[in-house]
Formats: sequence, structure tokens, C-alpha cells
Amino acid sequence: MKIKFICASLFIIILFTSCSHSNDDLGIDNSPATTFLPLNNGNYWVYNVDNAGTINRDSLYVAHDTIINTIIYKKMKTLITPSGFFSSTLKDNGVKIDGSKLEMTGNFSVNFGLTSPISLALTDFVFFKENASVNDVLSTSSGTINQTVQTYPLTIDYTLKTVCDGSLATYVSPNGNSYTDVKKTKVIMNMKITTTQTISGITIPITIMAAQDVVTSTQYYAKNIGMFYTNTLINYQLNSIPGVTLPIPSSGSQTQSEFLSAYHLN
Repeated sequence: MKIKFICASLFIIILFTSCSHSNDDLGIDNSPATTFLPLNNGNYWVYNVDNAGTINRDSLYVAHDTIINTIIYKKMKTLITPSGFFSSTLKDNGVKIDGSKLEMTGNFSVNFGLTSPISLALTDFVFFKENASVNDVLSTSSGTINQTVQTYPLTIDYTLKTVCDGSLATYVSPNGNSYTDVKKTKVIMNMKITTTQTISGITIPITIMAAQDVVTSTQYYAKNIGMFYTNTLINYQLNSIPGVTLPIPSSGSQTQSEFLSAYHLN
């Protein structure tokens, strides 16, 4: 099943200039950066995105300052429409540093292949916190979305949350690059889908999908570099309903990996 990520983030590529970093020199950067996602204008990160063996490239960058509700954020952009979960999440959204936290304001839009894309409006949603403890919930957003797929009215109850997943003194990414002073965050999307059917004048509620974690994205951040590796799992299983043929695939499973291949910090 083809499952694509649609969300917010991006980057401009003045690719691989003498100031950028390649796989050979990742981690060597003397430019001033003091956070786990340095947000100076012009900073950029290039990712190789592996979707079941198909490799694409995402380019995320800090475009400029933007004001949202009188508060200054950094506008995140991408060079082209991203395929990776991380870049898609940040694309076109505002990001700011609040103490030890990284917060995002904007739209979170994602298409699991289940229904039409789901779009959530988020305000100062915390997606990273430097001094959090393992399993601390950093942010949560819950709600209900109503969609109609063919003749089926769907009610989608969701909870999006971020959780601290601990720290590592050193970590070797699956692509072989080594990093120090690493912190991890999990982004988890839990969903439940119900519908109603009228039989002989009686409206019957039907649970199409029991509440389950549809998306679990583990993100790795290195100090003074940024996010360097993300592993995202998409899994869901619909209930079997006798006599009902749903216009949705009965199950889905996909793993996506995003690897930092180059970056530049001002």
C-alpha cells in the first residue's frame, strides 16, 4: 500500500558548497550553534529518505523570521515537496526555541492511506526538550475529525503526542555516521475510526479501527547539529466487519528512515 507523508517543513539547497558538510565530514562544524536544532537563518539540513528501498532527498532550511500571534518564530521551508516525516512535519511552519524546548506552530498534515489527509492546527507544540526525563510527555493534542469516504461517514478520534525517549553519550546511525551528545524524541499518533450504518431504520455504530498507535516516529538529535536520523513506523489493522466492505485497505505497514547527508550552520 502506498502511504505518503504530507506535512510541514523544507529547505533551500545551495547544495554542497565549500561551507556544507558531506558524509565524509559530518560532525565537523566550527560555526556557532548552541542548540539541538540551530535556528539561524540560512541553516540547512539535507536528508536521504529511504521508503522501502526507494531513496529520495529532502532539504530543510531556516528561511526567515516570521511573526505569529505577535511572537517571532523561524519559518521552515523545503526545496521541493518532502517525502520524509520530519521535513514534512516542519515544512511551512513556525519553529522557536523556548528555554530548553523546541516548539512548532502551524499545520500538521499527514496521509496514512486510510482516508483523506488529516490536518491538525498546532500552537507551540513541543517536539523536543533538552532536559526532559525518559517517558516525559512533552506535548499532546487530541480531537475529532469527521470525513466521508464513499458512502461511509467516518469519525476519527486522534491523539498526537511527543515523548522523551532518553539520551545517549554516543550513537552510530544505521548509515554508519557517529554522533555524540544525542537526545531522542518519539512522535506518536494514536487513532480510532468509527462509522454508523442504518439497517431497517436502526442506526448502528460500528468501530472500523480500534484505538491504536498508527504512527511512531523516533527522532535523534545531536547537539550543535540538529536532527540526524528518524525512523518512522506506520502500522494499522482494521476490524473485520461481516457484510461490510470498506473502501479502505484492511491493514497497512511501512517503515521509513531519514538520514542526514549534509548540513550547513551559520
